[in-house]
Amino acid sequence: MKKYLFTYALIAVLLTSLTAHAQQPSYIDMLGQQPKWVDSVFKKLSKKQKIAQLFFVAAYSNKSARFTDSIAKVIKKEKVGGLVFFQGGPYRQAVLTNQYQKKARVPLLIASDGEWGLGMRLDSTIAYPYQMALGAVQNKELIYKMGLEVAKDFRRIGMHMNLAPDVDVNNNAKNPVINYRSFGENKYNVTEKAGAYLKGMQDGGLLVSIKHYPGHGDTDVDSHFDLPQLKFTKERLDSLEMYPFKELIKQGAAGVMIAHMNIPSLDATPNMPSTLSKPIVTGILKEQQKFKGIIISDAMGMKGVVKYFKDGEADVMGIIAGNDILELSENSKRAVKMVRQAIKDQRLTIERIDESVKKILTAKYWAGLNKKQRVNEENVYEDVNRPESMVLLQQLADASMTLLRGRDFIQALTPNKRTFMIDVGLSATSKFQQEMAMVYKNSIRFNLDKAATPADIANVLSQITPEDQVIIAIHDTRTRPGNNMPLNADLKAMISNMATKEVAFVLFANPYNLAAIPGIENSRALLVAYQKEEFMQKAAASVLKNQLIPTGKLPVTASTFFKYGDGL
Repeated sequence: MKKYLFTYALIAVLLTSLTAHAQQPSYIDMLGQQPKWVDSVFKKLSKKQKIAQLFFVAAYSNKSARFTDSIAKVIKKEKVGGLVFFQGGPYRQAVLTNQYQKKARVPLLIASDGEWGLGMRLDSTIAYPYQMALGAVQNKELIYKMGLEVAKDFRRIGMHMNLAPDVDVNNNAKNPVINYRSFGENKYNVTEKAGAYLKGMQDGGLLVSIKHYPGHGDTDVDSHFDLPQLKFTKERLDSLEMYPFKELIKQGAAGVMIAHMNIPSLDATPNMPSTLSKPIVTGILKEQQKFKGIIISDAMGMKGVVKYFKDGEADVMGIIAGNDILELSENSKRAVKMVRQAIKDQRLTIERIDESVKKILTAKYWAGLNKKQRVNEENVYEDVNRPESMVLLQQLADASMTLLRGRDFIQALTPNKRTFMIDVGLSATSKFQQEMAMVYKNSIRFNLDKAATPADIANVLSQITPEDQVIIAIHDTRTRPGNNMPLNADLKAMISNMATKEVAFVLFANPYNLAAIPGIENSRALLVAYQKEEFMQKAAASVLKNQLIPTGKLPVTASTFFKYGDGL
């Protein structure tokens, strides 16, 4: 009985919180209201403490006690403005959050990268489909609901900001860093899907940060390791890369994250990252595009920003440029000292600092940090793995299924007929095969892992007769579904050969991989299922069992044969 009463009480608290956020002004509107709490806290801060509010440091819940203690010391001594949590677990993070908030004189604003929910960073939590798969979904209401669920999860463990969604237009198939993190190559589709996700999160009481301004989609360089250069004209950037940002700013996005990219048409200074560019951050984003919200740098330790601006100079320049929050400085203590010196040297003014501090304090007020918060440490796992979230996860997977070939062929599959099911890229039976076997009772299952030899392949194919039904599933087993999935030449030759026969194919991989599988365009049936996770395998099996009509559309041009928007 006590357990039920606790559950009802928790639900009541969550509903009250959601109702409160639905009734209060947006963060952007609140910036113009100057809440009394913001003024009260602001007036008590010294110059050093004001500067420290602009710095957010990395936190983990899967590291040693020594690391945990070191972050606690930074919070207490440096009085930083917030934390960005990375890997760990939900319960451990909830406990740490309570410990860290106790150390803070001004409550910490706590953020994380959760482009596909808590599961992007934390174990034993829900990872929703990658944005590439969501770009295929035609029902944006499902994506809005995902935003609401992600907001519940974040707030349940004491977080206030999601550094998402990614609104880059991925119009370069070779992009090594955005790729499957994007809703796709079409600026209108990206804007629509990102807008639904953003609105869901903000309606759920979560601050967001659209990224990576002014657009990281058309590059083949990863800014974690080097400084990408965009050589496009100002007109091209304004009409394409910046389009989602401009539209989502109009829709009330609370935050914008700046990318580390060199863009000569916007700032001709040699080797100047956009993060450190006043003409880009202040001139274009704030003044031309009228963005009033919170501006966040991408991680300040990335090579894209520190390659040419070393030893803390990047931190100073980032603030001069117009960033409000600098996340993950290489050395926040050094950075605060250097910013103070820059004020003395008249490189920037204290008024510039004050502007950012008030934005950050207003964000804390909007998130409810004007009142003491303590994360409930009971039932954390259960509360971030809700049954309704699991249902939504499967609905999203189902809605992403994209059939490129063979609706009639699939509808003609017969459960009673002998069916060969071959998993390519796996060494063990898949969830897909298990689900299929529930209907296709007379099935024979095989696996050809990514190192399969010609003898292995011949052994499997020799057992197939002309009367058999054949379903081949191609699996990318890597943690992240990028390009260049590891299939050897023999497997590719087998796929090309089987594509000329009466065979249905399913791709559990990034659709860009279709370009690297010659001959698959000839297949009688081809279903794209985007990624390896079991919810995608269940969705694909539902299509092949004729229990689900696929409605997804390709969010990118995958090859010369499969274009953006394709889908039967």
